[in-house]
Amino acid sequence: MRRVISAAAFILISTEALVAQDDWPAPVTEAIETARAECAGFENGTLDVPWNAVTRSDVSGDGQIDHVLDLGRLACSSMASMYCGTGGCSVYFVVEDTTTERLSKGWSVERLGPMTVLLNQIHGANCGGTNLNPCVEAMVWDAEEKRFFTLAK
Repeated sequence: MRRVISAAAFILISTEALVAQDDWPAPVTEAIETARAECAGFENGTLDVPWNAVTRSDVSGDGQIDHVLDLGRLACSSMASMYCGTGGCSVYFVVEDTTTERLSKGWSVERLGPMTVLLNQIHGANCGGTNLNPCVEAMVWDAEEKRFFTLAK
């Protein structure tokens, strides 16, 4: 009986992941296909794209759901650290038709008064230190410019 329930739960989770992939914007799909090709190009690896590799979140503050692809959640069977290093993992923040790529050790969306702020933990060298020093980049979406504004480069 447990095996039947476990199998049914797996099918349900797998189906939800497949359905969710149908509404990914083109930049997310293209980035995953590029990662799949890179993985296959290294010792014929296969790429695993878990359900949590793509997050839906309003990172722009416009009330619309945006997509965030964390390449660090992808798994290439032939190379464990294909998308991450000491500076973090490549993350794509997709707002409408604009993609912003950053190295990230973690991110969150916070409200600061009337603004939505995307906080991105980055390498300490960006703050004048080393990787051991905490450093955060604050990004705010500008709808007219169609880009994030930040002090970090």
